[in-house]
Amino acid sequence: MSGLLEVASRHVDEIAAIRRDIHANPELGFEENRTAGIIVSKLQAWGIDVTDRIAKTGVVGTIRGRRPGTRSIGLRADMDALAMCELNSFAHASSTPGRMHACGHDGHTAMLLGAAQVLAENRDFEGTVHLIFQPAEEGCGGALAMMSDALFERFPCDRIFGMHSYPVLPLGKFGIRKNAMMAASGRFQVVFTGSGGHGGEGPHTSADLSVVAGHFLLGLQTIVGRNVPPMETAIISVGHIGAGDPNALNVIPARLQISGTMRAFTSEVQRLIESRITAHAETFAQSEGASAEVKCWWLAEPLVNDPAATDSALAAAVDVVGADAVTDDLPRITAGDDFESMMRVRPGAYMLIGNGRHEGEGGGNVHTPNYDFNDQALPLGIAYWLSIVNKELDGRMGSA
Repeated sequence: MSGLLEVASRHVDEIAAIRRDIHANPELGFEENRTAGIIVSKLQAWGIDVTDRIAKTGVVGTIRGRRPGTRSIGLRADMDALAMCELNSFAHASSTPGRMHACGHDGHTAMLLGAAQVLAENRDFEGTVHLIFQPAEEGCGGALAMMSDALFERFPCDRIFGMHSYPVLPLGKFGIRKNAMMAASGRFQVVFTGSGGHGGEGPHTSADLSVVAGHFLLGLQTIVGRNVPPMETAIISVGHIGAGDPNALNVIPARLQISGTMRAFTSEVQRLIESRITAHAETFAQSEGASAEVKCWWLAEPLVNDPAATDSALAAAVDVVGADAVTDDLPRITAGDDFESMMRVRPGAYMLIGNGRHEGEGGGNVHTPNYDFNDQALPLGIAYWLSIVNKELDGRMGSA
C-alpha cells in the first residue's frame, strides 16, 4: 500500500458509513438540505472553516496550509440524486420512493469529506484548499448557480479539479484525456397539438398525432446519420412520450409530447441538431394538419480539460496507483457534467475513477436502478485528492 493510500484509509470505515447514510437518504437538486447538513457538521467538527447556503444548498469548506503560500485550488464534489426508483434491496438502499443515488454523487461527497478529514489533521501544504460541495448537477444548473452566488470571488481558485465514478473502468484504475473529454448535454421538448377526435367513429376528421409522432420518431434517427458530418459525434435519444389517457382508448389525443436528450462536442453540431429537430417536428405536424411547439436547451457545454491541469491530475493519480493503472487517453464520453461551466472560467481537470461493474445488486452502470457506488473506491479517491494537494500546493501527505 502506498503512503497516500495508507493515510487515506485511516478513517475509511467512518467515511463509508457516511456514504451509505447519504445513499439511503437521497435528495434532488437544490433540495440537498440533509446532505448539506451532514457536510457542515463534519467539516465543523474537524475544525474546517465552513460557508453554507451557497446557491441554496451548496457548501464550501476552506482549509489553509500551515506553510505560507499564495496559491489556492478548488476540489469539487456533487451532492444530488436522481428522480428514479432504486431496485437494490441492501440495507442502505434508498428510503425515499422515486429518489436514488444512481450516479455516485454519494461517493463523490464521501471521498471529498474523507480528504477534508485528513487535510484538517495534517495541514502540511502551502496555500489554500477550497472544498466545493455542489448542489443540483443533474440538469438543474447547480454549478452556474454557485458561480452566480460569487463562488470564485469569495473563494478564489487558481485551478479546480473534479472527479466522477466510472463503472466502465475497473476498480483501481483512473482515466482522463486532455482537451475535450465530455459532451455538451442538452434537452429537447416537442409538443404536438391537433384537433383530437373519436378514434372509432371519426378518425378521418381528426389530425392524428400518433401518425405525426411515428414519422417524427423515425425522422429523429436520420439526423445524426444524414446531417451530422461522419467524423463528428452526436446523439439524439427520446426519454419521454406522453399522450392520451389509458382509460380512453377510443379517443385520438389532442396533445402529444415527446422529449429527450441531445449530445455533441462542438457548437456547430449543437446548432445543427437543434435546427433539424425543429424542422422535422414542424414538417411532420404540418403534413397531418397539426402544429408543433419546439424547445431545445443545453444544460452543459462540452467539458474541456486544461492541458497543464491535466498533467497535474495525471501525476497525482500515478502517485496513488502507478502509471500502469492510469489512462491518459480515455475515449471521449457522451455523458455531460456541469462542472464544465466552472472550468470555462478557471483552468481545471476532471478525473474518472474506476468503480467496476457486475451483474445484480450494486452493479451495472450509472443511471441504472441497481447501481451503487463501490466503497472499495473510497480510499483511492481520497488518496487522489490528497495527491492533488501534494502536486498543486507542495503537500507532504503520505510521505515517510
